Amino acid sequence: MPEYPANPVSANNRLNKQSTAGGSRDPVKTPAVLEAPGVLLKQGRLDGVVAALTAIKGQVSDHPSTAAVIVAGGAGERFGRTGGKQLLEIHGKPILTWSAEAFDAVADVGLIVIAAPEGRMEEYCHQAIDAFPFVTPIVMVAAGVVRQESSFVGINAVPEGYELIAVHDGARPLITPELINHVISTVRGNLEIDGAVVGYPAIDTLKVVNGTNIIGSPDRSLLWVAQTPQVFRSEVIRTAHATALAEGFVGTDDSSLVERIEGNVVLVRGPRDNIKITVPEDWASVEAGLMIRLKDEGAE
Repeated sequence: MPEYPANPVSANNRLNKQSTAGGSRDPVKTPAVLEAPGVLLKQGRLDGVVAALTAIKGQVSDHPSTAAVIVAGGAGERFGRTGGKQLLEIHGKPILTWSAEAFDAVADVGLIVIAAPEGRMEEYCHQAIDAFPFVTPIVMVAAGVVRQESSFVGINAVPEGYELIAVHDGARPLITPELINHVISTVRGNLEIDGAVVGYPAIDTLKVVNGTNIIGSPDRSLLWVAQTPQVFRSEVIRTAHATALAEGFVGTDDSSLVERIEGNVVLVRGPRDNIKITVPEDWASVEAGLMIRLKDEGAE
């Protein structure tokens, strides 16, 4: 279990500039919205211009109560690409951009924190954020060695005052604003729960194995496949991460940390196509899903 840095929030000098929109959070980088078409045209990315113009629209309410943490620090080893996959483009946009745009379109999300690889935050901001018309303030922080550390750093970058914190995988670009809103409403509307996780019921037969020997077949009616976003009350997820860090526990996701301190987390059913790009075989499915979305938006 690696030791997390005592001061986990780290951003380069350019990202430390305060938002020109009058926000008080620091560090906040306001995307260069007016420069986006020029950037794209200079790079010959006309398809990117079309995608940006047909994208869902960003919005922020007067009193947002949710902050989003997008974990985008993975090395992409299983995908087979050195340096990660977050900046690979699908239909004119980096994978990370698709994920961030969904949260940008949720009015209750007042801040987006992106945990990117240390030393590449400027690159991630330039390619995935600045070239597109985001309206929600965005913070870039240095990701950790493991996903749990990246989530911890991102959560620590969220100022006090936000009621809820949503954690999402940057490589899960098929997420929609409607589903994000639904999960947020689920937590806010039930004071007896501490969080909600998007997922869907397992449909395949599952086996418990020891090596290659099958030792059991669990009842799949009790099993769900967990996805993101995962939305929690901010004080609960902060406590869960602090407890896990103090006790050297590494969980499989943020919900497992909350469950460990006996928090009440519910599952919210989501679509099976909300997949995370992990291995090369995932690429075609995500590409097809985003193409359908672009066609639907163009038809409206």
